[in-house]
Amino acid sequence: MSPTTQLTDIPDSTGSRPLDGITVVSLEHAIAAPFCTRQLADMGARVIKVERPGVGDFARNYDERVKGLASHFVWTNRSKESLTLDLKRPEASQILAELLGEADVLVQNLAPGAAARLGLSFDVLHEKHPRLIVCDISGYGEGGSYQDKKAYDLLIQSESGFLSVTGTPDTPAKAGCSISDIAAGMYAYSSILSALLLRNRSGKGSRIDVSMLESMVEWMGFPMYYAFDGAPPPPRAGASHATIYPYGPFLVGDGTEVMLGLQNEREWAAFCSIVLKQPELANDGRFSSNSQRVANKDTLRVLIVTTFASMSRAQVIERLEAAHIANAGVNTMQDVWNHPQLAERNRWREVDSAVGLLPALMPPATSSAFQPRMDKIPALGENSASILAGLGYSKEQIGDLAQQGII
Repeated sequence: MSPTTQLTDIPDSTGSRPLDGITVVSLEHAIAAPFCTRQLADMGARVIKVERPGVGDFARNYDERVKGLASHFVWTNRSKESLTLDLKRPEASQILAELLGEADVLVQNLAPGAAARLGLSFDVLHEKHPRLIVCDISGYGEGGSYQDKKAYDLLIQSESGFLSVTGTPDTPAKAGCSISDIAAGMYAYSSILSALLLRNRSGKGSRIDVSMLESMVEWMGFPMYYAFDGAPPPPRAGASHATIYPYGPFLVGDGTEVMLGLQNEREWAAFCSIVLKQPELANDGRFSSNSQRVANKDTLRVLIVTTFASMSRAQVIERLEAAHIANAGVNTMQDVWNHPQLAERNRWREVDSAVGLLPALMPPATSSAFQPRMDKIPALGENSASILAGLGYSKEQIGDLAQQGII
């Protein structure tokens, strides 16, 4: 089932959006910067995405899973305008300079050093445009011996130690989505918001230096402190929690799995009496604390799976709910597309694209003051002519630029 079949009426936007009137120019590709700027667009900012003529953001060609469009690109690029510029040509550099003269924010995640070679370092731009906020997103940040090292999401998952605590005891595993890019994009987004607030007080723009490595290492705070001062790190535990038990997926009699998690001794007692129907286990010395349950988890798992073997998923969940034990479905992507909670809360909308309307999830934070902006996913160079016209270029000039391959 497509979520578009569950749409209800969309209320009109009430009030202005927080970033109405803010213009963002982005030299972006892949995920980290586009994810950041899409969220700025959600909040009302005008985002001008600068792309290479004929090629564009290489994420446009990762796959063709969404009616011929790439899944990553559809996710991170709605509500933007696409301007093609060959930045190796002086005419294109002049156009970019004109745009930056009217912009509030520049975001870039080009290869290390590329922005500076284009004359787009903060120091150079700050002299010309003192109110401009510049956000540089890179793998390792400016300075240090890793500064010029190439970085992609999986490489940063590895470098940050994430792989060392994720997977099974035998095999590490990466996250199934681009968490290093997402982490960097989120810190870039929130940092730009804070820079805009600061500019309101100081009148001056500032530079934001976002490192994918540092973003991920921040997220690794728990396992790092758990391994503090040379202590053993959390073991790789598959889909189960590494240091709390029972907390993870368990097979049930109908061949499916149920995810459940216990947090304290009260819940353990309720789990034994209501879910397992074995209240005596609550006082069993092997399971008398979380540490003991972790130490004896193989024995405890057999007891749990044996009980669940005669039950369906619905029956297990019914008992877990009665015991007030946290639980969740082990859902597939199709399950998530059709998730009843998302439908009941009316979280799906439609956005336009070159291939027609596509479903899109509303931003997770809902405001009572405004509706987020959810506009078209741009085709490559779709807005070049209108952007240049807004800068004062004539139709003839725009035509010449296109003919010369500058746009």
